[in-house]
Amino acid sequence: MKYDLLLQGGQIIDPSQGLNALKDLAISNGKVSEIADHISADQAGQVIDVTGKLVTPGLIDLHTHVYHGAIPIGVEADPIAARSGVTTFIDAGSAGAGNFLGFRLHVIERSRCRILPFLHISYTGLSCFGYIPGLGELQDLRYADVGKAIEVAREHGDLVVGIKVRLDRFATGPHGMAALWLAREAADAIGKPLMVHTAYPPPTRWEILPALRTGDIVTHIFRGEPGSILTREGKIRPEVYTLQERQVITDLGHGVGSFTFKTARQALAQGFRPDVLSTDIHRLNVNGPVYDLPTTLSKFLNLGLSLEEVITMSTLHPARAIGYEGKLGTLKPGAVADVAVFELQQGAFEFRDVDGSIMIGTQKLVSTLTLCGGKVL
Repeated sequence: MKYDLLLQGGQIIDPSQGLNALKDLAISNGKVSEIADHISADQAGQVIDVTGKLVTPGLIDLHTHVYHGAIPIGVEADPIAARSGVTTFIDAGSAGAGNFLGFRLHVIERSRCRILPFLHISYTGLSCFGYIPGLGELQDLRYADVGKAIEVAREHGDLVVGIKVRLDRFATGPHGMAALWLAREAADAIGKPLMVHTAYPPPTRWEILPALRTGDIVTHIFRGEPGSILTREGKIRPEVYTLQERQVITDLGHGVGSFTFKTARQALAQGFRPDVLSTDIHRLNVNGPVYDLPTTLSKFLNLGLSLEEVITMSTLHPARAIGYEGKLGTLKPGAVADVAVFELQQGAFEFRDVDGSIMIGTQKLVSTLTLCGGKVL
């Protein structure tokens, strides 16, 4: 047989190739072998009929917490991957230098899906998240060990995609700006992006943004108050536009407290779109209101974005954000065969934001098949 697996009859949407067409897709040795108008079934060892379905690159969730069993909010990646089409989970700083090796050995290397982490500037990562309410991982700056973060990030440079810091009154207390500059130092030393969580000040988002540079990532971009990107009059703050000018990546990071329909509608109406749509999935939101990345994408379909836009924001753009463009988030022949298959269902569907507001939508993306490295999850 020429191919191991053949997906026949699907609508392939691959923004990395500008492709949106009915095509067949063949896979061999864990990689995409060929995309063509028609590939004969007798050339493949296994054939899956995906007629009437959407075939996309495996989704990349840029903001997740999947250090399952080691941090209080960690979820297991593989079951979510199998039901969602997400083949790459970017962990947003669940582990710091002190517990990263355990993350690698016991979670990352044992997972069937792909996990690529940001390293938290806090030595302990999120291992004590919520253990004592109001006491965050960087309220004592002695935990921000820059030297150790650089050492571990370099030692595990095949996995670590950047440095993460959470900046709000719970995570850092009064030390937010000092923590930011320590994280900045570590990110610059390893030559990789800085991902910044902003929420309840201090510090304010407007104090934080000037420190961000091209390629850095600011998450929770569509949260409500406090820390909204909108003025009281509902206008986008001028500082937000400077992010685009400086090519700072804006990430949704839905989460349990960081996405409202109100903010999204007002921002989208003014032409502002996040670069990346992600979930910030963890134990406190996996059973709602987040559920998974296709649900998040469906919310934006019903807010007016096109199918091509939401797939771009969950494949090509996050791959680019972590320096994996052309390697992940693509179906180009020769690329790893991370593939997602969806039905775009029509009907009446209920979606919720973090404030409990309900939106009734008419479209919903539903995952029907996930392939990671050419293997069915």
